[in-house]
Amino acid sequence: MKFSTQVKPISYLKSHAAEIVRDISESREPMLITQNGEAKLVVMDVRSYEEHEETLALLKLLALGHREIEQGRFRPADDVFAEMDKDDPP
Repeated sequence: MKFSTQVKPISYLKSHAAEIVRDISESREPMLITQNGEAKLVVMDVRSYEEHEETLALLKLLALGHREIEQGRFRPADDVFAEMDKDDPP
C-alpha cells in the first residue's frame, strides 16, 4: 500500500465525498488527507479497518505471549495436554 498514489487535500474530501466513498469501497486502498500540506488523516473502508484491528489484536496477543515466555510464565505443552486428558471423563 503506497499512500503516495492516494494523497488528496481536505478540500477534495469536502467536494468529492461520495466519489471517495465509492472508490475506496471498491479499491480498498486507503486515502491520505492533507491539510495545509501536512498529513492529517487516513480514510479507509470499514472492512479494511476491521481487518486491520483484528491483525493488531492478534499481534498484541503474540507480544503478550512472548513476554510471558521471556518471564518464564509458561508450561510445557505435554503437561497441558496430559492435564486435559486427565480431566476428560471416560
